[in-house]
Amino acid sequence: MNKRKYEMSSRADAAAQTADRIIDAMLIRFASTPYEGVRIEDVAADAGVTGQTVIRRFGTKAALMIATVERELGRIVAAREAAAQASPAETVRELVQHYEQYGALILKTYSEAPLVAGLPELAARGRDFHVDWCRRTFALDSTLSRAERERRTAQIIVICDATTWRILRDDGRLDAAQTERAIFELLEPIVDS
Repeated sequence: MNKRKYEMSSRADAAAQTADRIIDAMLIRFASTPYEGVRIEDVAADAGVTGQTVIRRFGTKAALMIATVERELGRIVAAREAAAQASPAETVRELVQHYEQYGALILKTYSEAPLVAGLPELAARGRDFHVDWCRRTFALDSTLSRAERERRTAQIIVICDATTWRILRDDGRLDAAQTERAIFELLEPIVDS
């Protein structure tokens, strides 16, 4: 590789790493602060860059939020797709581990989505993925009537939802292992029958 191409490649790599640090900082801030309380200057300081660097890279706080959610949605999709290839018990284990990492953040994103232009559409894409993932991962017997398949699929979607995880963890005061067992026990009669 000639020197100029190497320098361009190095700059591109450095820019990508800086963008990732900024998104990481935004993710951490958003996890603990209401969106309206997140300041570009704080995100920049957390990422070790200037506020101007954040603005130059992302433009606005809303655009940074969208970039953050898009990146994390990509990671979520990849993890959930990998979990879908396992047995139902292993899939539930992976789902609960996923919610242990992302559950509160997913629910917070849904609740604050109306505050950020473009975020409701991105949240809807996440919901659509969840519904489709549940349908594909826990495919039901095709001999069931259409109405029964639709009802059971709706039940699977609810059981596998982040809200169900939150209710079991917070309201039910179950630990992660108990939550995993509870979700599996709720799913088992639906997918096995």
